Amino acid sequence: MAEVEKKEEEVAAIEMSMRRRTFRVLLGIFLILFVYALYFAKDFFLPVVLAFMLALTLSPIVRVLSWRGVPAPLSATLLVLVSFTGLSIMGFLLSGPVLDLVNDAPKIGRELRERVSEIRGPLTRFVEASEEIENVTESGNEPDVQKVVIAQPGIVSRAAGNLLSFGTTVAVTLVLSLFLLASGSLFYEKMVQSFDLMSDKKRALRVVYDVEREISRYLLTVALINSGLGVAVGLCCWAVGLPTPFVWGVAAALLNFLPYVGSLIGIVLVGIISVVTFDTLATAMVAPLLYFACTAIEGQFVTPLVVGRRLEINAVAIFIAIAFWSWLWGFAGALLAVPILVIVKVFCDNFEVMRSFGNFLGAQHTNDTE
Repeated sequence: MAEVEKKEEEVAAIEMSMRRRTFRVLLGIFLILFVYALYFAKDFFLPVVLAFMLALTLSPIVRVLSWRGVPAPLSATLLVLVSFTGLSIMGFLLSGPVLDLVNDAPKIGRELRERVSEIRGPLTRFVEASEEIENVTESGNEPDVQKVVIAQPGIVSRAAGNLLSFGTTVAVTLVLSLFLLASGSLFYEKMVQSFDLMSDKKRALRVVYDVEREISRYLLTVALINSGLGVAVGLCCWAVGLPTPFVWGVAAALLNFLPYVGSLIGIVLVGIISVVTFDTLATAMVAPLLYFACTAIEGQFVTPLVVGRRLEINAVAIFIAIAFWSWLWGFAGALLAVPILVIVKVFCDNFEVMRSFGNFLGAQHTNDTE
């Protein structure tokens, strides 16, 4: 009898092991197919994710206004209209300076090469030698060989296509976020109705509200902090006499959604413009140093004090997320990488089965402060 029970236990263990392996294989296949879907259906998923992010960011404002008697559809409409107006005004103000920077890019490149000519002498000789070798190689080709060049779309057509795609993304994002904000707690009610037991309904509702509250507060707070950083950087650039300070302020606010990487990119760009704008190297270093000071104060004092350290993500996870989402959706994906990572961490912290993964995503001192 004991041997029969032992064999049954072994069979049960083998079946459980097979089930786990099957589940892992199916999960891996699902993740691969999901990533492929995100990549090839970017034009659909990107505005949807942006709409959910915008709705989560503005949901605390809608809730506060609803407590004061303002209907959710009215407050949602006003907020979306204000967002659209702000984006339109910002786009209009940025269009001129950005076009000027694009048109002046060759001139900026020449001036930058002139300024750093004393430290690029060996590199110049290497490039010239490479060009001479390439010319000798091409001159040795047979005269009958013809080069076929595939005509590429013109700059105007590419710009028109990109502008149309950008406009469509913005329109879908704003309309979908309007419906999400105006619907109020409709999605939560539908979710609760899917459970049978009252205890499960209460637990699901509590978890959903906790997740929404943490994410919305984080997104809204970080958006306000980044806006303040953009204002500070813009004022610093204006104070030192850097051209188009408004552009660098907006760039600082957007790039700050990319921890570590964004501030480095902003400092390098401001440094390049400073080098070609000012006469001396000492004067040119003032603007990037002020940019660095603003980001250091924001990263070391303002954000930890206002947001807290519970939702901090470790640097390795941040770099992996930025690399993955930038490969998947380009610059927009890079900007969304950290907010998506924070959303994943909040979900993991609120579900026991995923808490270990949430702890992996968190910073080293997360457990000490909770």
